[in-house]
Amino acid sequence: MKGLVISGGGSKGAFAGGIAEHLIRDCGTDYGVLVGTSTGSLLVPLLALGEVERLKKVYTAVRQSDVFNINPFIIRKKENGQYLTKINHFNTLRMFLKGRKTFGESRHLRRMIRESYFPEDHQRLRDSGKKVAVTVSNFTLNRVEYKMADECSYEDFCDWMWLSCNLVPFMSLAEKDKFEYGDGGFGALIPIQQSINMGAKEIDVIILQAKQKIILTPPSRNAFMLLLKALDFMMNQIGQDDVTIGNLACQVHDVSIFTYYTPRVLTDNSFIFDPEQMFGWWEEGYAMARDYSPDCHRILPKV
Repeated sequence: MKGLVISGGGSKGAFAGGIAEHLIRDCGTDYGVLVGTSTGSLLVPLLALGEVERLKKVYTAVRQSDVFNINPFIIRKKENGQYLTKINHFNTLRMFLKGRKTFGESRHLRRMIRESYFPEDHQRLRDSGKKVAVTVSNFTLNRVEYKMADECSYEDFCDWMWLSCNLVPFMSLAEKDKFEYGDGGFGALIPIQQSINMGAKEIDVIILQAKQKIILTPPSRNAFMLLLKALDFMMNQIGQDDVTIGNLACQVHDVSIFTYYTPRVLTDNSFIFDPEQMFGWWEEGYAMARDYSPDCHRILPKV
């Protein structure tokens, strides 16, 4: 059984969408197991249904207002195309005065999920026999959990997709079933092991990080930027560990994997949702996958 794993990465998910478009549409790959974390959790349900064009339309039109109802950032695009990011002190103060636990809220993302993934889609997914899972972090029990589409109602699965994407403390910390949940990337950024556990024997892994990430970041200007930098560092280390563990598990279970990394560091802030930039990333991901595997032959990595 063939599996697809898509890591977390915020707005960089558009790049993963481009890769998946080539693998599914051009190569005709039929995945029986699909596992996503964070932004990957938004991609895998519609990819499992082959709804690539609809997914592309949604992913390349996302703006800040589609994700945040209370945005903790002020983001401005300069004339040279670079982005200036600052703390939104007003919104952050509002959150503190309301006694909220995070700097921002992402309830608009929950709404967008319902507007792009419909009840009939969920029923088709349940009837397809495909195994689709999203990753969430249970902060109450201090463990990673995987929520299967065929075991959830439509509303519950939309909740799990949303919770998988909430990188606290910048996005919503939500309670479900009396437990607090957040971004799945805190525990499993690249859930290769779970794909193996679900029965995949050939796995395509899309990793929204550069393989050789050598970048000098400027000094942190404030506590927010320091926290962002610390979270980015932590996620990179978790991702490296996930790949190492996944490779070892592949040897034990006789599973082959093929990894796709980004060719460079796409952004230093994956909270920036710019439709023009994300459309470019989608096209770049598609072109890279096409050139990387032009004959649709699977190349097995040395482990």
